[in-house]
Amino acid sequence: MKFHAYHGVLVHEKEAGNTFLVTVIMELDTKKAGTTDRLEDTLNYQSVYDAIGKEMSIPSELIEHAAHRIMDRLMQDFSQIQAISLTLSKLNPPLGGDVEKVSIELHSAR
Repeated sequence: MKFHAYHGVLVHEKEAGNTFLVTVIMELDTKKAGTTDRLEDTLNYQSVYDAIGKEMSIPSELIEHAAHRIMDRLMQDFSQIQAISLTLSKLNPPLGGDVEKVSIELHSAR
């Protein structure tokens, strides 16, 4: 998922924002949905995307803070999720050199 957001310590990052990538791998039981082919028998990925988007719209100084907020919200709002691996990346961070991205990767399980 790609978002324009305002996470960062520098004034420029807070004013202009930057591009961020969120990658989420979720473990959940899909047996029922695999049989019924019904959305209500699985996790609604649109709802997950919307929850992540809401958290990304809240500025944080650190990507670590934003990543933990996202993971906490997903684990709280979606009981179907048994485990999550989440990576939050800031593209072209202002580090004074040619840096493609910086990333934080988190894992959580029930």
